[in-house]
Amino acid sequence: MTALHLSFYSAFILSSLGLAFHRTHLISALLCLESMMLSMYIALSMWPIQTQATSPILLPILMLTFSACEAGTGLALLVASTRTHGSDHLHNFNLLQC
Repeated sequence: MTALHLSFYSAFILSSLGLAFHRTHLISALLCLESMMLSMYIALSMWPIQTQATSPILLPILMLTFSACEAGTGLALLVASTRTHGSDHLHNFNLLQC
C-alpha cells in the first residue's frame, strides 16, 4: 500500500469515526459526511493516474455532483431545524414526532 492510499483510507476512516462518535451538533455530522465524500472524490480522481488509464472516467464528476446536492440538502435541513427547534443539537430532535 502506498502512502497515497494510506492517506485516503485514513482520512475516510477518521471522518467516519468522527461521524460515529461526535454527534452532538448537526453541522458536525454534515462536516464529517462532506469530508468522507471529499476523500472518496480525491481517491476516485487519482485512480486513473495510478492505473495509467488513457480514457478519463466520469465517476468523480458524478460523485462531486451528488456531494454538492447532499451538501445543499443538509444545509437546508440545518436551517429548517434551527428555525423550528432553536438549535442544531441532535438530542433535541425527536424522529418519532411529526
